[in-house]
Amino acid sequence: MSIKSILLWRILPGITLAVACFVGYLLQHEQPLGLLFSIIYPLSKGILPPAIIGHGKMKGTLEVPDDLSPQPRPRNEMCLTLPGSGDLMPQNGIGMCCRPTAYDDELVYRSTLWYLLLGGRHIDGAKLYLNSKAVGRGIREAMRRGVKREEIFLTSKIFPTHFGYESAINVVQSELDDLGLEYIDLFLLHLPSSGPLPSQCSKQGNGPSQCRKETWQALSELRNKGLIRNVGVSNFVVKHIQELEALTDVAPIANNQINFNPFVPEETMETVEYCQGRNITVTAYMPLGGSHHRDLVNKKLAGLSNKLGKSVSQIMLRWAIQSGCAVIPGTGNRKHMIENLDVYEIELSDDDMKQINELKYDAKGYMNVDMSFLD
Repeated sequence: MSIKSILLWRILPGITLAVACFVGYLLQHEQPLGLLFSIIYPLSKGILPPAIIGHGKMKGTLEVPDDLSPQPRPRNEMCLTLPGSGDLMPQNGIGMCCRPTAYDDELVYRSTLWYLLLGGRHIDGAKLYLNSKAVGRGIREAMRRGVKREEIFLTSKIFPTHFGYESAINVVQSELDDLGLEYIDLFLLHLPSSGPLPSQCSKQGNGPSQCRKETWQALSELRNKGLIRNVGVSNFVVKHIQELEALTDVAPIANNQINFNPFVPEETMETVEYCQGRNITVTAYMPLGGSHHRDLVNKKLAGLSNKLGKSVSQIMLRWAIQSGCAVIPGTGNRKHMIENLDVYEIELSDDDMKQINELKYDAKGYMNVDMSFLD
């Protein structure tokens, strides 16, 4: 039998069957994309995914000592005031996504507990991340040790595949059950739409705009009931925001969480300026600019780092904070948490801010998904 025949009749069918089985495995899950990410992120770092081999086997975040008590909140802590509720959102948080340790429940529990006991109070999660039970467990343990629930600011999100009035209500209740908490401080629409992926809302013949509106109505009603305290969006551009602003008798848009750093294109800057001009707070994910700009940032800010006695990462976080945004760097490393919480102690001058703003002129392209293409 020739090599071509072997490939055609033996290997290719085997690959096809394996792919079909994997897709079927994903589709059986409530959050297929979330499960896919929980497998891909660890594999991309050469780590076996906990979703396959089980949780508690990955190395990473150290165990939290049983006798560790809560430390004071950071000195000079800064917060953003959310419209409608007046709630204060700390400008420095921790993201629970997009790193291998974010997909091992034991390490997520430890990360959450470490962060709260070290004085951090802003935790960013999502239904898509599949780690809400571990986050809730960490929060409840921190509360048992003395951290007050009213001091903790917790964000979650609903993915567009679950948009729709009834679906949104079910997602929020499911998230509360997973977390083991009575309310969530901020609930976001994760993306404007899911593109070609269907939702319960779209299966009823509704377009993306109607699905967003139904979801917003449901979240607004849950806000009135006290199950969530604020409602916001994520990855929305101006046209999507204006669509929700046109609705009446619903919750105000409290927050827009977007990819924001010195390298983002002009349209992203326009979205940030629009939000801040409308009293919509902004949370920046990827505030460091991504790994593809790491060498440039380290080189260009080395002098500023030496002058301030702070790391380049701290300086970049402070730039975003002084730009009026909250930041949610993700880490499971206790030392990095301490370093990140220390950025409140930094003060960048106008010249420092200008130097960082101008990093984009030295960059060779930036990977940014333009969300304006979504209906």
